[in-house]
Amino acid sequence: MTELATIPAFLDRNAAEFGASAAYREKEFGIWQQWTWAEAKAEIEEMARGLILLGLEIGEHVAIIGRNRPQLYMSMVAVQCAGGIPVPLYQDAVGEEIAYVLGNCAAKFVIAGDQEQVDKVIEVRDRIEGLRHVVYLDGRGLRKYDHSEMSSMADLRTTEAESDRAEMDRRRAQQTGATTCVMLYTSGTTGKPKGVVLSHDNIVATSIASSNFDGLRQTDEVLAYLPMAWVGDFIFSIGQAMVTGFTVNCPESADTIMHDLREIGPTYYFAPPRVFEGQLTNVMIRMEDASRLKKRMFDHFMAHAKTIGPKLLDGEPVGAMDRLKYRLGELLVFGPLKNTLGLSRVRVGYTAGEAIGPELFDFYRSIGINLKQLYGQTEASVFITQQKDNEVRSDTVGTPTPGVELRIDESGEVFYRSPGTFVEYYNNPESTASTKDPEGWVATGDAGFIEDATGHLRIIDRAKDVGKMASGALFAPKFVENKLKFFPDIYEAVVFGNTRDRCVAFVNIDLTAVGNWAERNNIAYASYQELAQHPRVIETITDHVNTVNRSVAEDEMLSGCQIHRFLVLHKQLDADDDEMTRTQKVRRRIIEEKYADLIDGLYGDAEEVYTETDVTYEDGRKGKIRATVKMCDAEVVAVETKTLEAAE
Repeated sequence: MTELATIPAFLDRNAAEFGASAAYREKEFGIWQQWTWAEAKAEIEEMARGLILLGLEIGEHVAIIGRNRPQLYMSMVAVQCAGGIPVPLYQDAVGEEIAYVLGNCAAKFVIAGDQEQVDKVIEVRDRIEGLRHVVYLDGRGLRKYDHSEMSSMADLRTTEAESDRAEMDRRRAQQTGATTCVMLYTSGTTGKPKGVVLSHDNIVATSIASSNFDGLRQTDEVLAYLPMAWVGDFIFSIGQAMVTGFTVNCPESADTIMHDLREIGPTYYFAPPRVFEGQLTNVMIRMEDASRLKKRMFDHFMAHAKTIGPKLLDGEPVGAMDRLKYRLGELLVFGPLKNTLGLSRVRVGYTAGEAIGPELFDFYRSIGINLKQLYGQTEASVFITQQKDNEVRSDTVGTPTPGVELRIDESGEVFYRSPGTFVEYYNNPESTASTKDPEGWVATGDAGFIEDATGHLRIIDRAKDVGKMASGALFAPKFVENKLKFFPDIYEAVVFGNTRDRCVAFVNIDLTAVGNWAERNNIAYASYQELAQHPRVIETITDHVNTVNRSVAEDEMLSGCQIHRFLVLHKQLDADDDEMTRTQKVRRRIIEEKYADLIDGLYGDAEEVYTETDVTYEDGRKGKIRATVKMCDAEVVAVETKTLEAAE
């Protein structure tokens, strides 16, 4: 594989070979600050020695929580250099979620980004046995706190002593590829999150294979803005960054990401479908506000781009006039649009996390962005499949990443085996055994199939969510939900219908898009709830649902998943209310239980249903939302219903 077996070993190499090149950048107070690889190595080693002096022992867990900051990324490597195991947490996790992870991994130290994160740790500290010390990065607001078991990150950067360095070097010398590199927690879609133990071999092998696959290089730039607790961010911002030596850029805040994205102009970019959906929504909102001439020009060239853009990306032959017209569109529309999105320099772009709507996917490729799909999991160190250049399709997730093996079992569930396969679930041998067999095959929990002609993997849905309608027709809710979410007005959708005679759906409107529409049309509203139930909003959503039904009816296997009735939900689904995970995945079972009265209304003949819903406010207080929700009918296209067996 490589003579370099651990992340700290790659740090040494990068400092030696790329010492003067940028390793990290962050924007603070409107100014970009930079760390070279040589500076990053020096700071990381200072942190590591400081942690050893604080009493960190080999194999102990250190929780890291905060927004994307170079010092927090460096602290993860520092923990590794000191012999510890970094455990990044979601920065928007509430006290209960933090308490669970800290207790489950028996964390001895916490490195927190700022006062908000310190306060959450203090709130639950009495329940965490063995937690010894909290280190914070930003000390604003913490001056009067009790510092007997708390210190700043600056305090970790101690004056070098030979004994300190010798101990750090001794610990590093003991590390091998089998040493634990990081522990990352699953999103907990169906239950409590599980700690996924990943070794240096897992991270290094996967990072090398995936980087070679796309020709990533030291001069590439990435934007680190996704949750640090998510395995994808760890691979991109730690694994691949260390293996290739490229630069990791941290935006100033969540509110400035789009502006910072334009300033950096990443060459390697990843975003989940929801981010691409949000970007497209903003584009469509701006086009609605544009002059009639600009709107007509945008529509004209985009219609041309849908057929020509993907062909140019894939190197297919294109007529001279079509090529010339596309170049004109690039000058007038696509170029300025990509610049606005901050994607002008993207050489390799990926999306994953959940299925992306084909219309959304095709939009970005049509304007010349090399957007591809990958399929992965925390347990695989991300990469299971990737799409090769010139083999990019919206309906597959590509072929196996080099070194990965795939198979489909009799039930249709996807299994894989790879160098990135996780070691175990921490302190959970039962779940480990049920997920990974003795031969190393891992059950993904997803239903899919491999195309004989191309070798591409197609994912249908989560295996537990795929079922049968009462007629025996195949039920795959995600297929329909993704089509609904293509519309800028729709933020989220949840489809029900397993074992039922028909499908129904919940729809969440996108407050930004619909609010902008309401403003343009002089429609006043006082709340999300009021806007969601406005007759004209419901009329618009009905049109979208009817359009999706016509599209679904064209699919021979899934035509039975057309939506018969739907409602526009009176509140946004929220992770704080346990309706979604921190990675914004729908917790379908919880939603079914929580909104059982609304589902019954959709399957009955009620025109509206009064409901009371428990909610959690940002400050942690509990409350209720009361609403009368309208039940809406949709137009269903008559098709010949096929049973599951016949479809297969």
